[in-house]
Amino acid sequence: MTEPVIDLDTNATTRTWPEVAECVARHLRETTGNPGSRHVLGRRARRVLETSRESIASILGAEPDELLFTSGGTEANNLAVFGLPRGSHGTIALSPGEHPSVNEACTVLQQRGYKLHRFPVDADGRIQLEAPWPEVKLCCVLWGHNETGIIQNVPAISDTCRSHGVPLHLDGVQVVGKLPVDFHATGAAALSFGAHKFHGPRGIGGLLIRQGTRLTPSLVGGFQEQGKRAGTEPVALVAGMALALELWQRDQEARTQTLTRLRDRLQSRLVEQCPFAVVHAAEAPRLPNTLNIAFPGIDGEALLVALDLAGVCASLGSACASGSTEPSPILVAMGCDPAVYRSSLRLSVSVFNTMEGIDHAVDVIATTVAKLRVES
Repeated sequence: MTEPVIDLDTNATTRTWPEVAECVARHLRETTGNPGSRHVLGRRARRVLETSRESIASILGAEPDELLFTSGGTEANNLAVFGLPRGSHGTIALSPGEHPSVNEACTVLQQRGYKLHRFPVDADGRIQLEAPWPEVKLCCVLWGHNETGIIQNVPAISDTCRSHGVPLHLDGVQVVGKLPVDFHATGAAALSFGAHKFHGPRGIGGLLIRQGTRLTPSLVGGFQEQGKRAGTEPVALVAGMALALELWQRDQEARTQTLTRLRDRLQSRLVEQCPFAVVHAAEAPRLPNTLNIAFPGIDGEALLVALDLAGVCASLGSACASGSTEPSPILVAMGCDPAVYRSSLRLSVSVFNTMEGIDHAVDVIATTVAKLRVES
């Protein structure tokens, strides 16, 4: 019999809600037309697509025509980074801990002639708005950090960008479906999200683009999504994403409370059993489900492997950077000692976790940490 696995890596992806999976399956069976076709099957598909667009936009404080569907958060981030800057040179301002889909896209722009400016951050990872603002063509900010959970001060960042006439792109992939979002209130030019981070299907996401903002398409070959993103829209996945967000909105307060209780229990019990542990950004505003904790004296990679063998899924950082041997850029920028950032573990929970599972995971982690510290 297979031993149960405890998933503490839900920032990488979440389990799809059963209702969402059935919604996708139903539309795959029944909504068979291309939404770009003018016949009856196409019109039926178009109605599902636009109804879903209206629902998602409403929940996120945007207008329906401000929402473009993408294949996920990575494509949405790429579309914003490559599509928003005007001209062929200037500076792109971003934090030292952006998601790889933003960081690598900005590196490509650097190879094309742009300069990159990394904002300094404080010990909790909060951006300090020091930049050569007259030269900045785009500001990219990871709203809720996928590794540390730190939530950036978007109003202050947005006000600074607005005063300098700089478009702001918010990577909202870890925020949407966990915290309330009002796109218009953020003042951002663009905001990205992906459905599989909030119990929706993989392979679908979106980019909100403020009305009047120019965006150069990355994909061409069709007039879908107002000519800004070519390709036949995956109606079934869009419908599933809309339902996942609707389910979150219906229970958002209860979900946030549940996530916070699970995260706080995980943190308090780990610190209790491992008093030498270091909790990153412990007193700063964080995503309700995210804990980044270090166990100085051990190697993070060794801990990760040992936990996997013991049935606890965790990570060292972004799943999109899992092949990297470099230390976490955000932890380095926060001024962490090498013994701290090399032993840091990202733990993230979802509403599918239980208190019993959290307690068991704590026991496994604490026992494994003690064993590795003796061996080292």
